[in-house]
Amino acid sequence: MNLVRVGDKVINKDKIYRTVDRLLDMRSEGLSQAEAASLIGTDRSFVSRLEGLGEVRKGSRIALIGFPIQNKEALEDLCREYGLDKVWIMNDEERWAYIKSRSGEELLRDLVVLVSELQELDYVIFIGSDMRVHLLEAVLKNKVIGVEIGKSPIKHDVAINLEDIVSIIDKIRSARRGKEVPN
Repeated sequence: MNLVRVGDKVINKDKIYRTVDRLLDMRSEGLSQAEAASLIGTDRSFVSRLEGLGEVRKGSRIALIGFPIQNKEALEDLCREYGLDKVWIMNDEERWAYIKSRSGEELLRDLVVLVSELQELDYVIFIGSDMRVHLLEAVLKNKVIGVEIGKSPIKHDVAINLEDIVSIIDKIRSARRGKEVPN
């Protein structure tokens, strides 16, 4: 056990390390700061300060949301490699399971939470049907970079060209350095 005395308190450093690891795992899996903080029993501002202490990169905050995606795992790997801030990708089966597992009230709450999280980001790469891309563009305006993968409703998984996504991410990052923002 890795204990240290601070004044009249005895602190378990191993417990702190495990908690921070758990917190960062939750955040990298897409939980919001508030959600992760609630699960470990602290407040969101602590999570924010902790992330600030370890921050390596500043730059555009980017999300990638997409469904129904055939090569979901490869796209998730790419998003991790590029350090995207929010990733939510589903194949068609997962999409329908998600919808069927929630009441209308829960779906609406989830949608409101998602939109509020996306508003905090600089760019949202959204992969989906024409109708859903246009809807998200109407809600989030210029933050959305839409990747249409078919006419609505799409009833099967669609394979995404990973090179196209890399190109979009690279353009977003170079836009921060003064170049043109992608559409």
